[in-house]
Amino acid sequence: MFYLAYNMKLHIITTGGTIDKTYFDAKSDYQVGDPVIGELLQRMAVGFPFTVESAMRKDSLDMDDKDREKIRELAQNCTEECVLVTHGTDGMVSTGQTLRGIEGKRIVLTGALQPAAFAQSDAIFNIGCAIGALQSKPPGVYIAMNGEVFDVDKVTKNLERNRFEAL
Repeated sequence: MFYLAYNMKLHIITTGGTIDKTYFDAKSDYQVGDPVIGELLQRMAVGFPFTVESAMRKDSLDMDDKDREKIRELAQNCTEECVLVTHGTDGMVSTGQTLRGIEGKRIVLTGALQPAAFAQSDAIFNIGCAIGALQSKPPGVYIAMNGEVFDVDKVTKNLERNRFEAL
C-alpha cells in the first residue's frame, strides 16, 4: 500500500556524525560541527515547513543508551508526524531500533559517508531519499542510505563495503 503525507511538516533531530563533520586542521582532523541540514534544505528551496533541533554533536561510535533514549524522547514529544534524524552511520541501526514503537510517527534516519561540506558527499542524496521516504512510507522507522530505504529491522551496515544492505 502507498502512503502519502500531504502538507508535510517535518521535524529534524540532529545528532552529529559524519554528515556534520568539518575539516578542522592540517592534520586531517575532523570534528562534528554545527548541523548543516537546515541550510541545505533552504538552499534546495523545499516546499514544506521544517524545524531543526540539535540533540547532540556526537560521532555515533561515542553514543550510548542514554543518548538514544534522549533521541527517542525528542521524536516522541515533537508535534510533527514526520521526523528526520541525521545520524552517524556506525550507530544508526541501534538508534533506529530504539525508536521503534512510537505511535503515529514516520521516522527516517539518514547520514553520510563523507561530510556534507565535501563536494563528493552523499549527504544531499541521502537527505532527499529520506524526505521521499517520509512522504511515502507508513508510520514506522526506516533508514535511508545509498539510494535505498530500509526497514530498521532488516538492514545492516556492511563495514567492508562501506554501505547499507538489506538483511
